[in-house]
Amino acid sequence: MKTKRTKIAELLKSGQVDVDVVAKGWVKTKRGNKHVSFIALNDGSSVNSIQVVADPSAISEEVLKDITTGASISVKGKLVASQGAGQNVEIAAEAIEVLGVADPEKYPLQPKKHSLEFLREIAHLRPRTNTFSSIFRMRHAMSFAVHQFFNEKGFYYWHTPFVTGSDAEGAGEMFRVSTLDPINPPLKEDGTIDHSKDFFGKETNLTVSGQLEGELGALALGDIYTFGPTFRAENSNTTRHLAEFWMIEPEMAFYDLVDNMDLAEEFLKYLVAYALAHCADDLEFLEKRLSDEEKNKPTAERNEMTLTEKLKFVIENDFERLTYTEAIEILKNSKPNKKGKFQFPIEGWGTDLQSEHERYLVEKHFKKPVILTDYPKDIKAFYMRMNEDGNTVGAMDILFPGIGEIVGGSQREERLDVLKSRMAEMNIPEEELDWYLDTRRYGTAPHSGFGLGFERLMLFVTGMGNIRDVIPFPRTPGNAAY
Repeated sequence: MKTKRTKIAELLKSGQVDVDVVAKGWVKTKRGNKHVSFIALNDGSSVNSIQVVADPSAISEEVLKDITTGASISVKGKLVASQGAGQNVEIAAEAIEVLGVADPEKYPLQPKKHSLEFLREIAHLRPRTNTFSSIFRMRHAMSFAVHQFFNEKGFYYWHTPFVTGSDAEGAGEMFRVSTLDPINPPLKEDGTIDHSKDFFGKETNLTVSGQLEGELGALALGDIYTFGPTFRAENSNTTRHLAEFWMIEPEMAFYDLVDNMDLAEEFLKYLVAYALAHCADDLEFLEKRLSDEEKNKPTAERNEMTLTEKLKFVIENDFERLTYTEAIEILKNSKPNKKGKFQFPIEGWGTDLQSEHERYLVEKHFKKPVILTDYPKDIKAFYMRMNEDGNTVGAMDILFPGIGEIVGGSQREERLDVLKSRMAEMNIPEEELDWYLDTRRYGTAPHSGFGLGFERLMLFVTGMGNIRDVIPFPRTPGNAAY
C-alpha cells in the first residue's frame, strides 16, 4: 500500500515514532561526512525543518550528489526519535528521489544571512526563506481571522469594484483604466481625449477605496465588510507606502462614532489575539530575528518591547480616547516639540498629524494605543459627518506603537443638505456621485465605517520595518516585475 505524503508540520507535532512516512520538500542545508548525511528539509508548512538522516549504504552517492540547497526531494523512511539536540523526531531515510535539482553555483539562496534589500530583488524566490515563509503564513492566518471575525459578528462580505468612475478620497492620484490607443487616442474638438469612445464610455480608474460602494451595501444589508486590493498612483518610495495594497473596510448602518470605535478596537484586539494563539512558531522566529536586528542599532533607536510584548500591549490595554484638539495641546507642550526634535513642528490647531506625532502619543505619552477623534474638517474627507461646532468632523483614527495610524474611520454624513454643501466646498461634482446621494435621498440613516490597511497590520504583527516585506509581490514606483 502506498504511503501518503505527510506535511512536515504534522510530522514534527505527531508524537509518533517508528512509523513509515513520506515527506517532500526543499533542501535547506546538507551536512555530514562519508558515513552519514544530515539533510534539513522544509515544505513550507512550518518555519521548522525536519532532519533527514541519509546513510550512504542505503542512499547512493549519485543521489546524494544532487541533494543541494534549494533542490526538491521526496523522502521515504521511518520517523524515529532524534538522537541530536534541537528536534524530537527525524526521518531515517530508506529511499530518496530528487524531484528537482538546484545548481549550487547559480541558486541565489545559499545557507547564509541575506539582506532584505537583496531579497526584494528576487521577490519570486524569497518565500523560500524562513523569514518570508513565516510572514506569508501569518498573512494567511490574519486574512482568515478577518473573515472569521466579521462572520461571527453577522457581517456580509461585500465585493466592491476594482474599476470605478469615482474617487472616494478626492486625492486624484489614481491609475487610469483605458483601452484607447495610447499613441493616437480619439480627441474631442477642444483637443482633449474623447472618453465616450473608451471601453466604459467614460474616464475610469483603479479603486482607491471600496468605501462609497460599501455604504450602499450597509444601507441595504445592515453590516458589510470589504477586503480586497486598492491602488494609489502616489509616487512614494517609502517604507510605509505601496501602489497596490489590501484594505479591510467595514460599513455599518445605525452605528454612531462611539459604536464605530468600539467595533474597531474589538476587531484589532481579536486579530492580534489570533496571531498570538495560532502563529506561535512563526512569531517566535520573527521575534528572535527582530531581537538580533535590534542589537545592531544604537540604544536610543531600539524598541523598548519585544514583538510578543508589543502584541500583548494591544490586547491588555484599553485604547485611550481623546479629541484631536486635546492631542494638539499635548503635542504642542511636549518636550520634543519645545526642543525642536519633531521633524514637523506642531504650531497649533489645524496641523495634520504625522507619524512621529502619532507615535509620541502612543509610545511616550499614554503608553497605550490611542484613538483620536473630531478632526478639523479641512484635513478630512467630504463624507465625514459634520459636528455641531461646524469646524470638526466625526472622524476617528487608531494609533499603534511603531506604526502610527493603523485605522481611519468616521461616522458618515447622512444629511443630504450637509453632504451636498461639503461636496461643493471641496469641488466634487454632484453629477459624478448622484448614485451615492440617492442613499441620502431615500431612507437615509446614521451609519459609520472604517478602513484598516492590511499591510499596516502585517507590519505590526510581524515586527517588520518595511511594508514591501509583508506582501508577496510589492508594487512600487518602477517595480511591476511579476
